[in-house]
Amino acid sequence: MSELGGLDAVTDAVESGAGLPEIVRAASRALDASLAVTDAAGATIAVAARSSADERSLLSGAEGVASLPLRVADAVVGSLHMRARTEPSPVVGRLLVTMIASEVERVRAPEVASETAAADFLRLALGRKPLAREELLARATDLSLDLQDGASVIVARAHPQAPTEEGWRARARAVAERGARAVVSKSLAALSERDGAAGVEILLLVPGGEEPLAARAAEGILRELESALAGCTFALGRSRIAEDAGELPRAAGEALLAANVAEGSSPEGCSLAFEQTGAYRLLLSTMTENPSELQRFYAETVEPLVAYDEQYETELLGTLETFLEADGNVAGTAQRLFTHRHTIYYRLERVRELTGLDVSSSDGREKLSLGLKAMRVLGISSARGPASEDGARGGRVPRRS
Repeated sequence: MSELGGLDAVTDAVESGAGLPEIVRAASRALDASLAVTDAAGATIAVAARSSADERSLLSGAEGVASLPLRVADAVVGSLHMRARTEPSPVVGRLLVTMIASEVERVRAPEVASETAAADFLRLALGRKPLAREELLARATDLSLDLQDGASVIVARAHPQAPTEEGWRARARAVAERGARAVVSKSLAALSERDGAAGVEILLLVPGGEEPLAARAAEGILRELESALAGCTFALGRSRIAEDAGELPRAAGEALLAANVAEGSSPEGCSLAFEQTGAYRLLLSTMTENPSELQRFYAETVEPLVAYDEQYETELLGTLETFLEADGNVAGTAQRLFTHRHTIYYRLERVRELTGLDVSSSDGREKLSLGLKAMRVLGISSARGPASEDGARGGRVPRRS
């Protein structure tokens, strides 16, 4: 088929309303290529391939496969994966890509509208000044959402460790929602618009008043994220059940605190329920009502250690945490860190010099411990690198008198 004849076939498919699969098949013939189309969330929505093996190679980005973003204005609505058997004309190729992008946008329009409605509802439900209970329940009903038995809130975060493709944030939202809906079918997800959120932060509302069900939904979300987003670290926080719609802002604060603690406690991240945060729960009201005070206390205690570790790739903060966990025992700290005790003495002395707080005093240990908790609640992660501070090598540090 000539390129012009191929364009006529694609145009006929568009004008007749034959649908995206037929348009992609016509484009495949026009380009003499195997094609696969995925939406912005990474879901396959149309394929024109010679075999199932050909389809798998297209979607896995095998050798010889070109992946082109499908754009409508400034928005990326999906990707076209192509293995051409002959080199297509650039003009014809661009025209067909544009036509496919427009059709993808048309097909997804109702779904996008639904996502927008869900995001708007979550902002209203989880904000500090939510709607009146009756209006909130009415809007939930419009989304076929039943909150009469209660609901829980989950905050899920993904941090890429390598460059990402366009549209990966939307894909992460869809993947997290899929994990929640595998357990509770009416769960909602939306991208967070919170200032300072790094990577991607997703808000999820899981209807139902059963704690085990909410826990299973969190497990499902984490499992789907780990499976679909390779090269990322994840942190999840889950609230207690909000038995009334008016308690959803409180639940959102609990989920955010749990996510902050989970992310700050492990470089790889983890999943944590609010009830598992221990003493951190006492700082929830401070985080939600007066975060600047929490930030100030962090700055006055352990922030200098974070800055020093980031600049010099040292382990002052990690050593301090381990020292406090070992009840102030230097030998126990050295054993846990597989480090000479002289190195521990050296690092603790640097802690005193940088913070003005002495770990040998109960007051100093208490303030530093609270500073670490403030850091976790604020969601601040510490730099973790090889200990390279002067004098720490091989334990060649004078012992403190």
